[in-house]
Amino acid sequence: MKRPATPLGDRSSVDGVRRSRDIWDVSRSSASSGSSAGGSSSSSSGRNPVKIAARAITSCFGSQHGGLPPSAADSEEFKPPSLTPSISTQASSHGSLQGSRRRSMGMYSSGNRPFRSEPGGMRLSIAEIMKATKNFSPSLKIGQGGSGTVYRAQLDDGTVVAVKRAKKNTHNSHPNAEFQNEIQTLACIEHLSLVRLHGYLEHQDERIVVVEYVSNGTLREHLDCQRGQILDLATRLDIAIDVAHAVAYLHMYSDNPVIHRDIKSSNILLTDNLRAKVADFGFARLVTDSDATHISTQVKGTAGYLDPEYLRTYQLTEKSDVYSFGVLLVELVSGRRPIEPRREPSERLTPKWAMKRFTDGNGIETLDPNLKPSLATNFAVEKILELALLCLAPTKKSRPSMRRCAEILWTVRKDYREFLSSHRLSKPARHKTQ
Repeated sequence: MKRPATPLGDRSSVDGVRRSRDIWDVSRSSASSGSSAGGSSSSSSGRNPVKIAARAITSCFGSQHGGLPPSAADSEEFKPPSLTPSISTQASSHGSLQGSRRRSMGMYSSGNRPFRSEPGGMRLSIAEIMKATKNFSPSLKIGQGGSGTVYRAQLDDGTVVAVKRAKKNTHNSHPNAEFQNEIQTLACIEHLSLVRLHGYLEHQDERIVVVEYVSNGTLREHLDCQRGQILDLATRLDIAIDVAHAVAYLHMYSDNPVIHRDIKSSNILLTDNLRAKVADFGFARLVTDSDATHISTQVKGTAGYLDPEYLRTYQLTEKSDVYSFGVLLVELVSGRRPIEPRREPSERLTPKWAMKRFTDGNGIETLDPNLKPSLATNFAVEKILELALLCLAPTKKSRPSMRRCAEILWTVRKDYREFLSSHRLSKPARHKTQ
């Protein structure tokens, strides 16, 4: 397995911020050329990277393919994940400092499991995968993203898993780069709020990843009311905290820091009890101490979530995830997608619109129409938007760390619950009339 190139992470936690009116120094034309679901392609210095990122949206979705040829049943066995020598070596290079960090993880740990334990242990043949997915039947398709199509599959023992079939791209000189990248990343991490890897399989031009099945769809589907249930503000705060913990773990507490690069509502999966799990590591990057700098030759991510500093400099750091998280916070408050071309020009870029309302003192106007305003809700919305403004700062040095984001959201949730409780107690009891 080839080790992916890795960037330098901005490991410092500079949590201060300068409020700036220049946060949105982006061409207005991106509102009409962008979309909330898509990725980016490579760009040259003389071209507009925002347009390039948006233009690549259509290239993120590969065409669906039929089943495997009959000879597929003779392929090598399904592999449970294991840490490659290169990854193990990288981890050991961090020494006792990383070990002490992991021991002090606190709320970022994933229970009593060792942090370096190898997840999963399934042994499946390609024939079993074909049977479980009914030859990749469209009826079992549950999602499609930048690096492949995902199917719901039930194994012979009744276990339900998600099978991700990497897209086949004949125009890509490295067709398995994202596949290998996702495997290496998932094999190194384990956290309650991250989708868990069971194993992977390579056969001819087929590349398959089997991961934990999360049954309740994506956050985006819930915000679009496609799941028949409106998420209340308390649940949205829980989701934000789950995501913040997961990304803080990736940045600070995994064996090697990981930059996700595609934090967005359609990559946040929800369980039956509405807890969040971050998915899709096809664009992720492992960070090693040996990296002095990392300048991307190919901007990857989704239009509307991309860090403008990353677009401008091509330098990727953990703070690019923080920017995307700021966009996600605005989504949770407003229910809107990051780019909505059909709205009035001033409202097409949702984060820009929301931050303008907030800085003008009208943050409550951004509240999702499906949520009822109240004193407690108004308080929480103001605090969430205040954090979003920090995350959306124009430069990485002005953004908080993801750990700081989690701490702030914990406080907001605590105060929100107390506000709700005290408000209920202050209401006079209603007496029944005869």
